[in-house]
Amino acid sequence: MLQIFRQISFAAILLILAAGSLNAQRKKVDAADRLYNNMEYYEALNAYKKAMEGLKGNKALKAELTYKQAMCYMMTNDPKKAEVWLQKAIKAKYQDPEAILNLADVMRINGKYDEALAEYEKYVKLKPDDARGTTGVESCKLSVNWKNNPTKHQVGNVQPLNSKYDDFSPIYSRKNFNEIIFTSSREGTIGNGQDGWTGEAFSDLFEAKVDKNGKWSVPTSFKEPLNSKFNDGSASLNAKYSTMFFTRCEYDKNKIKGCQVYTTKKKGNNWDEPVLVPFAEDTFTVGHPWVSEDEQTLYFASNMPGGLGGRDIWMAKYEKKSRSWGKPINLGPQVNTAGDELFPTLRNDSTLYFSSNGHVGMGGLDLFEAKLAGGKWGSVANLKFPLNSSGDDFGIIFRGKQEKGFFSSTREGGKGGSDIYEFAVPPVLFTLGGTVFDFESKQPVEGAKVSMVDQDGMTFEAITDKMGMYYFDNTKFKEDNTYQINVTASNYLGDKGTETTKGENVSSDHKKDFFIKPVKVERAIRLPEILYDLGSATLRPESKDSLSGLITTLRDNPNITIELMSHTDSRGSAKSNIELSQARAQSVVNYLIEQKIDPARLAAKGYGETRLLNKCKDGVKCTEEEHQRNRRTEFRITSFTFVPKEGSPEFVAPKIETVDEDETIETDVQEQQRENIKIDTPPAPPAPPKN
Repeated sequence: MLQIFRQISFAAILLILAAGSLNAQRKKVDAADRLYNNMEYYEALNAYKKAMEGLKGNKALKAELTYKQAMCYMMTNDPKKAEVWLQKAIKAKYQDPEAILNLADVMRINGKYDEALAEYEKYVKLKPDDARGTTGVESCKLSVNWKNNPTKHQVGNVQPLNSKYDDFSPIYSRKNFNEIIFTSSREGTIGNGQDGWTGEAFSDLFEAKVDKNGKWSVPTSFKEPLNSKFNDGSASLNAKYSTMFFTRCEYDKNKIKGCQVYTTKKKGNNWDEPVLVPFAEDTFTVGHPWVSEDEQTLYFASNMPGGLGGRDIWMAKYEKKSRSWGKPINLGPQVNTAGDELFPTLRNDSTLYFSSNGHVGMGGLDLFEAKLAGGKWGSVANLKFPLNSSGDDFGIIFRGKQEKGFFSSTREGGKGGSDIYEFAVPPVLFTLGGTVFDFESKQPVEGAKVSMVDQDGMTFEAITDKMGMYYFDNTKFKEDNTYQINVTASNYLGDKGTETTKGENVSSDHKKDFFIKPVKVERAIRLPEILYDLGSATLRPESKDSLSGLITTLRDNPNITIELMSHTDSRGSAKSNIELSQARAQSVVNYLIEQKIDPARLAAKGYGETRLLNKCKDGVKCTEEEHQRNRRTEFRITSFTFVPKEGSPEFVAPKIETVDEDETIETDVQEQQRENIKIDTPPAPPAPPKN
């Protein structure tokens, strides 16, 4: 009996000890939970580790503590360890499906898009109504595409500004963009305590300057009262750089305290005592302020009641009567999600930039832009790779209207947790050059004028050098443009062409050569057959087609003047032939003027039968083909130096000159000595016998 009593007593003692041990374990867990709920994730991690020590038998509690340690690693920006501990928690049968979602998230942050996709798909099967799963699936697929098709931006770590600690949220603090203010938890901050969230020192606002050679000064911390012994950072300045809004997060180890927005004014080289801008109770977080250029709207991030989940972007209007900020307004579902939207910045008060882990993105926080239309923000777009990465990307600013500036990122390759990066879109530069050649000799032509007209009507000119070369630099030959090019030179018929940079996004040097045909003043150039009805001076439709080559030549060579010469054969009286040729020359001139050829460039003469090309004069028997050779219209270039008068020309035909009937007749030998210059026109049909 005594033995039985002793056995029962011993068993009871064991139960009491076990209960006491479990109770002590639960107290450790509760203490760690309080730290976690107070956003002291670094401290909570150490507390969960202690709670795990000596834990035996309770598999459910062990799985829970494993999961909570993983979440602490996530919150202290250590996604690699978070991935390991989430996998351990899932293996330990941690039951909450959130573990699978969080594992997918950290895999995506670690750039493991294929593995993350598989985990998101698992989560979608478990929670098909949770948009976070489907958003994750889409994010993984798009991220791969964005990495394979980067934007034009070039990104680089600003080494002199960064430390092994967190450095982020830069803003310009001078009009000439040579000074910045940013947030850092590096050595040299005012506070001597430790942030329970990050395990680093409390952050301060720092400033740095860049000289004309691009060298950065050593960043220095602002003194009190701007900085305090707690976290200060994420600032914004008004357009005059005289008023600052910034975030201050007071700390109480025994109480949940959020962040608040403060404002201060510059006084000389110092800042006045900061004043609280009261938007919400201090148990909520209000931070990352950004003031509009007109100083009438303040944007910020907050988890105050009335949001869509997590932290949202809000705005408040300045009320002049009360000289205070009005009631906060949530930017709504076009911008905010069930996740976090943070770090708003503005560009020209028309584009809002912010970071989010709720929209489709590449990893942690991604940079997004929204456009203002009808008083509302919308058309949210991801800035894609390389501005975004698998890490956190946030706090972007632009150097005025230029596509360059700074942003913050936790991406691989940095010096600390978060670093400051610079970005720019390198200009796409184009040039155009080439050589102008003599069409016949293939030798370069010096002194040719190359005229280039862009799609907006701007004209640029270049003169070829001794080597016949011309050149347009990138200030004239630009991207996304199409140019019409004309080449003219004295004693030459010009050439023309088209060159474009449309669709090109890589800098390049374009090359285009031209070949111009030599021609001497006074040389007659025979036009394709100009047809008239018998005894008529009216141009037939096919004759107008034949003149298209001459019209093109005149348009392409605006510096030349010409004389049109009309001829008949010898049949009929000399007087009637002169009258007929004059009328025909007049009809050609009239048609050219109808086509907007400046009359000042035209002269015309009817020669009748005075310049026969062969023996077929009066009394000589000839074939129809021989007579046909004499029925012709020609032109000759009279000068290469025409300069139009100011104003629009008066399109009135000049007077047609006459010739004497006894002018010298030209022979076949003379025709053979005359150089034949081809004018490209459509071929004309055979002409009927006529004068």
